[in-house]
Amino acid sequence: MEKLLRSFVNGVGKINESIGRAVAWLTTLLVLLVCGDVLMRYWFNTTAAWVMELEWHLFALVFLLGAAYAFQQDRHVRVDLFYDRFSPRDRAWVNLVGGMVFLLPWCLVLVYVGWQYALGSYYIGEGSPNPGGLPHRFLIKGSIALGFLLLLLQALASIAAALLVLFGEAQEDNEFSPTTNDIR
Repeated sequence: MEKLLRSFVNGVGKINESIGRAVAWLTTLLVLLVCGDVLMRYWFNTTAAWVMELEWHLFALVFLLGAAYAFQQDRHVRVDLFYDRFSPRDRAWVNLVGGMVFLLPWCLVLVYVGWQYALGSYYIGEGSPNPGGLPHRFLIKGSIALGFLLLLLQALASIAAALLVLFGEAQEDNEFSPTTNDIR
């Protein structure tokens, strides 16, 4: 069982790290797009609906697909008032209970709702309501379900890692390698 949990934690970590690194490039693309849009507005007093929509689509993708990577790298928002002072076993308990009580249920709900939201958009052939806007709005709506699916997988990996610590299968002094999230 230990080997299976370790493989799962490491496999999910590799998936989310790969996606997170790829999504980081979308930030560069977003900056270039916004700069180009601003220059077009000031120099030529013009813009296009598809450019503005693409800006918020890229921002949404960075946020939604990068959330699991941020969680994996422990770069998410957390109130560390007490957590930093906890022992590794106490941290594992916090991660286990928090993951099972809060993170898993919300991820499951949002994967389901996001999927339904994208399907509804697909069935009606929804596109941008703006003239010259982007078509196929179901693609960006589908990223909600995909982003929360990746976060769900990372939550399961975090719970598995917490179980390994609690049952003494992982080194208690260093639960994760901060750069690779490999369980030791």
